[in-house]
Amino acid sequence: MKSDSTRLILFVLAISLAAGFLLCGYEFIRSTSSSIYLDVYGKENLPYAMLGGSVFTIVFLYGYGWMLSWVGPRRTLLFTSLFSCLVITLCYFAIQSGSNISAWIIYSFREAYIVVIIEQYWSLINSTLKEREAKRYNGPITGVGSLGAIAGGLIVGLIAERVHTEPILLLAALSLIPAAICSELSYRIGGEPSDEKRHERKSLALSIFTDSSYLRRIALLIFLTQIISTVLDLRFFGLVADSIPARDERTAFIGNFYSSLNLVSGVLQFIIAPLLLSFIRLKFIHPAIPLIHIICGLILIIRPSLFTGGLAYLVFKSLDYSIFRAGKEIFYIPLSYDSRYRAKEVIDAFVYRASKGISAGLVSLATMILKAVPVSAYPFTAIISAIVWLVSVTGLVRQHDNILKSESSTANFFAQEEQKP
Repeated sequence: MKSDSTRLILFVLAISLAAGFLLCGYEFIRSTSSSIYLDVYGKENLPYAMLGGSVFTIVFLYGYGWMLSWVGPRRTLLFTSLFSCLVITLCYFAIQSGSNISAWIIYSFREAYIVVIIEQYWSLINSTLKEREAKRYNGPITGVGSLGAIAGGLIVGLIAERVHTEPILLLAALSLIPAAICSELSYRIGGEPSDEKRHERKSLALSIFTDSSYLRRIALLIFLTQIISTVLDLRFFGLVADSIPARDERTAFIGNFYSSLNLVSGVLQFIIAPLLLSFIRLKFIHPAIPLIHIICGLILIIRPSLFTGGLAYLVFKSLDYSIFRAGKEIFYIPLSYDSRYRAKEVIDAFVYRASKGISAGLVSLATMILKAVPVSAYPFTAIISAIVWLVSVTGLVRQHDNILKSESSTANFFAQEEQKP
């Protein structure tokens, strides 16, 4: 028992460090690519970059599904990590040479690589931890990831005006190397989940969705959350572009903002999430989150400013990275290998980015028709999406509880059968 406990702690430590390095690097690329894109293309063209993120995610996921079938999850994670390191490095040199299209590529690629890699981490976590362990450790795992993100944001804020924006991309590429090493250690400690039929599959097993209303509900949940994320993102960065026109100063501001965001997330992850998940039922936790976003959206409509725009975005992202993430991952634990490794990537990577792409595309269409989208439309859309989220998540939690009851009844039946003489 002691050996199992030690192994569990080592696994949590290794995957937490992997997330820390990965998210530290993501802060480097997120702040720099946003600032570079705004400088080259302007805030009015941000929706096209988000749409590009969806395209890159589709391509990335297709490669992921193919590799998962042939080499398994451990080697797939290693390859996608090192491949991302290479792409970011090449984009840095292209931007340095004056290639404007590289500003779009690096922004769009960052949208794809982070979700594909981080969801592979969570596929492993959900395959290794039991639900009781997940309620205890999911918060701290995301918390260590936030410590890395906080460090990344602080570093960007400190060095952006000294070394300029572009070289920070190399730090993002470099961070993927220790992340890959730690994730490899996680697989060696926790073990690689087996799937005897994986060689027969060369896709992401999309047919699973036709048989599972449970997975479809999770997909709808993610779709709604990312609509909110997109409109708050566009509103906030529009306000940033209007308020801070200088590139390096803007990069420093964005870095400091994300550092503050991740500091709030860290408190929620290390302290609030473990307490909530341990003592309060999911049916109360999940509905409370969209209610908070409805309130923030109303504040942004009543008092629009850089502060209220940043507040709404910070609240959404900090909850998304902490309590929502820790609680949402629990939905996957009782499911099959295909659901945890294939359907999860479709939901949390493709649907995650596709919803942003669709939202951004609709904003672009509205801009072409109306010439300018009313700024109040962004928080209003967030409020409507949060209301639908509130309704849908109630049914999802009920279905999760029914799955657990069914598993418990089955387990009790077999235990009673084994005890019979």
